[in-house]
Formats: sequence, structure tokens, C-alpha cells
Amino acid sequence: MPEHIPASSLSGMNRRHLLALAGGASLSGLLLPAAAQAQAAWPSKSVRFVVPFAPGGSSEIVARSTAAELTRQLGQSVYVDNKPGAAGNIAMQEVARSDDQHTVILGHIGTLAVNPYIFEKLPYDANKDFKPVSLLAKVPSLYVVHPDVPVKNLRELIAYAKQKPGKLSYGSAGNGSAGHLAFEYLKMTADFFMLHVPYRGTGPMMQDLLAGRLDAASVGAAALLQFIKSGKVRCIATGSAQRLPQIPDVPTVAEQGFPGFEMTQWYGMLAPSTMKQEHIDKLAVECAKAVKAPESQRRLQGDAAEAIGGTPAEFAKFIAQEQQRWQKVLKRAGVKPD
Repeated sequence: MPEHIPASSLSGMNRRHLLALAGGASLSGLLLPAAAQAQAAWPSKSVRFVVPFAPGGSSEIVARSTAAELTRQLGQSVYVDNKPGAAGNIAMQEVARSDDQHTVILGHIGTLAVNPYIFEKLPYDANKDFKPVSLLAKVPSLYVVHPDVPVKNLRELIAYAKQKPGKLSYGSAGNGSAGHLAFEYLKMTADFFMLHVPYRGTGPMMQDLLAGRLDAASVGAAALLQFIKSGKVRCIATGSAQRLPQIPDVPTVAEQGFPGFEMTQWYGMLAPSTMKQEHIDKLAVECAKAVKAPESQRRLQGDAAEAIGGTPAEFAKFIAQEQQRWQKVLKRAGVKPD
């Protein structure tokens, strides 16, 4: 011990040093929970839920139902922002480049399982630019004809189409749309032909179908149920695995001689690849709660939509399966973008 420092002074220094350390430790103990709390306080502002389609139809119902519940659950506004155009590519490109940690997008069969195989060059990579959050809902495709078409079921339509090759037409919301895929999948499975007439949206197509300028179409249940019930179109089959409680007398495609056939539109939440994984995981949990909430269930079931609410891993696996399935159909049908 140095002679010029008294033992008593050194003892005092040690006490002061220990007290300082203890004070620092106490302060750190107070700061660490605060820092953890700040990190966990996400979202810290409104969340933009982009929908790459025009307002109306199944996408609107799924997105707005989910957003309303998430707003209540997260304590921050979750608002829907419709960004239609270019088969969803405009919105997908914009969100792919977003890094604000508060922007998500509604994923769809078209943007994730069709566009990658019909466009020579996309402004986004469906698998690299996004992280799956949760598969929100499935909407069964219904197969309908105008009442003037003299058929009452799928078998009769197939026979009628074969009697009049090239004379019957079906409409869709555009090349590569869900309705286009649904009918091409049916044609491939049942081996018959009908002329495809693409439109720029479900609305214009439905106008011509209701007016009798089209013979048939396949559309999501949400947009068709009111017209089926009023007799303005006749439903000859559902693409669902089981009959729908809203139209229990209409058999599925599988029941009419094509086992295993299933055609549904689906909608899920995606985040930009830059979003932190803890935010993804939190959103997935909250999405599962949101789509199963009573008010969401009421809205979705009213339009024959099935709530799912899966995990990110489950949604990623589902997307991969859908991409594999539709790549084959698109290649055989020779689908090209509008």
C-alpha cells in the first residue's frame, strides 16, 4: 500500500467507488426495462395496409375486416389504402421498397402465384422482396351461367359446350385474374372449351354477364351471392371442398365427377423484407385474432369467406404450393398479361 495514501482514505475511496457502482447498476436496472418497453412498443404510428386492387369485392371485405380489428388490438390505426393498377404490380413494387416498418400489403393468388409466371419482367420478386405474415382468408370461386343458358349443373354445361364448340364464352376480370384461372383450371380438368373474354375488372364483366352478353363466369362468392339469390345468374357449381351453407343446394365441382378439385381465391398479409421479424411475429398473432373475432367472422361468413389466420411459416408453405400448382395451369393455358 503506498505510504502517502492513508488506509482510512483508501477505505473511504473504496466505499465511494462501491456506492457509485451500485448507483450505476440501479440506474441500468431502471433503464433496461424502459429500453425493452420502447422496443416492444410497436407499432408506434398508424399502419398502412395496402390493397393492390380497386375498392369492392372480396379483397375489400377481407382487408377492411382485418384492419378494423387490428386497430382495436394494436392501439394504433390500421387503415386500408387501395392502390390498383397493372395487375397489382404497382402496389407490390411500392411496398417492396418500403422500409418504414409500418407498411404491409394484401397478398393474393394473382400477385404471388400468377404474375411471376406471366410477366417477362416484374418490378418485384414475390419470394425475396416480401415476408409472409399470415394467410387471412379463403374465398371459394363459384361457377355461374346466365339464366338463358339451358344448363342446370356442371355436367350439362360441359356437354352443351361440346355440342357448340367455340360458341360459348366466359368472362373474367382480366388475363391472369382469379376468375380466369378458375375457369381455365376447370376447362383443363374437365376437358372442354369455352372462349375467354377478359375485362378490366369484375364490375364491367358482371355487367355483361347480367345482360346476357356473356354465357358464364367464375367469380368469388362475395361478389355473386346477391345475384344468385335474386335469380340473375344461375350457380352450377362451387369450387369449395364442401358445399356452402349460403347455397346448400349447389354441389361442388368435386361432387359432379371431378374428385379433389378445389378452387379458392385467397388473401394474406405480407410485409416488406425489411420489416423486423419481431414485428412480423407480432402481426401474425394479432391477425389470427383479428380474422377470428366475432365481427370479422360475421362479415366474412356473410360473403362465404373462410377465416384462416395462420403463422408466417404456414403462409410461406402455402404460397410455394400455390406457385407450383398455377405455374402448370398458366403454361398449359398460355396466359399472357393484358
